[in-house]
Amino acid sequence: MNPVIEDWLAANLDQVIALRREIHASPELSMAETKTTATVVRVLTEAGLAPTVLPKGTGVVCDLGPIDAPRIGLRADLDGLPVPEQTGLPFASRNEGVSHSCGHDAHAAILMGVGMLLNEIHKAGDLKVGVRLLFQAAEEVMPGGALDAIDAGVTDGLSRIFALHCDPHLKVGTVGLRPGPLTSAADRVEVHLHGPGGHSSRPHLTSDLVYAMGAIITGLPGILSRRVDPRSGTVMAWGAVHSGNAPNAIPQEGRMRGTVRTGDHETWQLLEPLVRSVIGEIAAPLGVACDITYFRGVPPVVNDVDSVQMLRHAVAGIGPDAEVDTPQSPGGEDFAWYLEKVPGAMARLGVWSGTGPMCDLHQPNFDIDERALGVGIATLAGVVLGA
Repeated sequence: MNPVIEDWLAANLDQVIALRREIHASPELSMAETKTTATVVRVLTEAGLAPTVLPKGTGVVCDLGPIDAPRIGLRADLDGLPVPEQTGLPFASRNEGVSHSCGHDAHAAILMGVGMLLNEIHKAGDLKVGVRLLFQAAEEVMPGGALDAIDAGVTDGLSRIFALHCDPHLKVGTVGLRPGPLTSAADRVEVHLHGPGGHSSRPHLTSDLVYAMGAIITGLPGILSRRVDPRSGTVMAWGAVHSGNAPNAIPQEGRMRGTVRTGDHETWQLLEPLVRSVIGEIAAPLGVACDITYFRGVPPVVNDVDSVQMLRHAVAGIGPDAEVDTPQSPGGEDFAWYLEKVPGAMARLGVWSGTGPMCDLHQPNFDIDERALGVGIATLAGVVLGA
């Protein structure tokens, strides 16, 4: 490990852990991260930096380093999830029904640590590139708070941008790297069906709305698998289906909601018209009317090859076994919006202790091995120092 980073961590990692626990105990939902935003502003200000709150009142941007050099962006997210915490930790969530079960508390603490470390290096005259710290609101909602941050100009003047995401399937001390697609595009589709209704003994005299729903439920995923290149990693799944109350009455309306995901950017552009067309084709002969609402979510994160190589050099400085492969995830991540503007890459940060169960992201008992905070700081600071 770079001796400057190693010495800083030896003296300051306890402070970073305390910051992570402070944020963990007070999780806030998307676009309501006011206390978390205030914590970031306080910490960076005390470190001698000049943070700015983003225009919508949550999220922070802060530049440091030389102003006449290329500027690298480093991004963390701030929001929690509407998931009750069941970890039993002494610093567990004090906000009922809300938790940091996706590790954003760790992301924020890591980036604050990186900012403090790099600012010390800058004051010593040893920072060769500019840095922009971005603490983003509302990653957990589609299409994501990244768009608000971009509208506020956070990508202006950046040469590259990097981020980490906790991965409970990787052991602490490791960082997962992957050039090319890392996450998937994630869209949402809602279907509202209408029919005349009727008696269940005489479905031939009406339009059997529930039968039509069943046809769409099974037909849409199946037909998509025959209309889309299987190498794109496209998957459609329903999450909510509601219709009727009486067992002997065919209902007049029903509602269905689901997600459509793909790992291929070109396929993502084609999905909305294709989904609308297929649903219409299935419903038409069954005599029901469909109102379709399609919400485009986020594109896939596609890691720039050169940016991954920069991460690779940084991770190599952590240790010979620190770098590991990581598969493409079907999950969505709004970091992808930044990569529509500037090249960059996201890495997976191992947070599993190596013993006991691997609690998945978004589970009530999700937690991290806090040794990962130092690994995260070394990774992002290493990218900047190696640029």
